[in-house]
Amino acid sequence: MTQPGSPDAGQPGTEPAHSGDAAGADRKSLWIGLVLVGGFTLAEAVAGFWAGSLILLAHAGHMLADAVSIGIGLVAVRFSGRSATAERTYGFHRTEVLAALVNALVLWAIALAVLFEGYRRLSDTPEVQGGVLLAVGSIGLVVNISAVWLMHGSAQRNTTIQGVFQHMITDLLGSVAVVVAGVLVWAFGWHVSDPVLSLLIGALILSSTWRLLSKVVQVLLEGTPEHIDVYALCYQIEQLEGVTLIHDVHCWTLAPGYDAMTAHILVEPGYGSGDGRDSMLDRIREIAYQEFNIRHITIQVETTAGRCLEAHHVDHLLATARM
Repeated sequence: MTQPGSPDAGQPGTEPAHSGDAAGADRKSLWIGLVLVGGFTLAEAVAGFWAGSLILLAHAGHMLADAVSIGIGLVAVRFSGRSATAERTYGFHRTEVLAALVNALVLWAIALAVLFEGYRRLSDTPEVQGGVLLAVGSIGLVVNISAVWLMHGSAQRNTTIQGVFQHMITDLLGSVAVVVAGVLVWAFGWHVSDPVLSLLIGALILSSTWRLLSKVVQVLLEGTPEHIDVYALCYQIEQLEGVTLIHDVHCWTLAPGYDAMTAHILVEPGYGSGDGRDSMLDRIREIAYQEFNIRHITIQVETTAGRCLEAHHVDHLLATARM
């Protein structure tokens, strides 16, 4: 909390909630996942060319994207823990967001390529070795289940790993599709099931990454986090003794689990300095931290609105009046 015009130097607990132990566990799960996924990707690609199967090649391409995303995740986890510097005052925390964006875009490129080739093969379906398809698909299913189980915990606390986890979930569904295609080709000779289920995998990739991409874009556009009701936040602060009006309010996500807020507070005469102001700012901090989980707060205290040059942004008053 600050005097007018002064930046917040930082409050206790403003760092992202990633402990050293959690970060170490995240790195370990990523490394194990990289070995599992990378090794099977190579085997599946070879099997796909040998069996003449598009669905194996599509799944191998998806798993290659997973391997790349895990590598990016390892870089992101390493850099996101670096301290802030004069050149980067928020550190490298947004590395996680950029890595998630790369993950989503790579998946979309692969999905479009699979959809195009699958559509082409519908009219000219080659024969596929069903036994190879079924065997490799079954092994891939086991590998994907292992990877999903391995990364489930880390995905709950880290958006970068959440992006990798989304890849794994789609891979798991893709492995099921590969097994189904293998059964249909091996047992019934339905070779057309290979391109048909490849189209399904392409559609799954597109749908599974849409939510992740939407969340990344929301962060990059500095939109208000979903869990923060700005109207409720403004209303609670304006009910405090000494507060006349809150305006120029901005809430956004700096990095996963690290939300920020800036605002101007117009106070009554006598609250511009001294113990009354400090008590008021302490209460604002409690509201922002405890009730809205905002970790970085900057407040500019004003005794008159005439000196404020920024746009006032007081539409929350209209919303309150309609309640």
